[in-house]
Amino acid sequence: MRLHLNIGSNSGNRHARIRAAVAALSSFFSEIGGRMALSAPVRSEPWGFESPNKFINIGLMVDLPQEASADFLLRILARVQTIEKSISPASHRNADGSYRDREIDIDLIDAGIRMHTPELTLPHPRAAERPFVIGPMQELEGR
Repeated sequence: MRLHLNIGSNSGNRHARIRAAVAALSSFFSEIGGRMALSAPVRSEPWGFESPNKFINIGLMVDLPQEASADFLLRILARVQTIEKSISPASHRNADGSYRDREIDIDLIDAGIRMHTPELTLPHPRAAERPFVIGPMQELEGR
């Protein structure tokens, strides 16, 4: 299975938080037999809200020996969310549900299957609208 993720930060020490996320994800994916590759960082304006703080995003591509299944992907999502919260417990949204600045945001983008559960939709429903997601994916896929 090939899994794509995207890490972003536009608040606080962005580089340090992204490095921490990459290190934790690398350790996790190594534990389950994955090989991980990283894209170059991408700088972008906030998407879906206004902020003077620019984002830094990086794409991750992970080749895993296990076939994609909803159960396996939900376990990965749970671990990714634990990693995210260990780096910053701050919410990604305001009380009204709108987006806000993020110290760290890790999204599962694609796993080569379609799934829709209350916890996870793949491929990510808005990935194609976000150059800071598509660009790193294309880089990692060698396009």
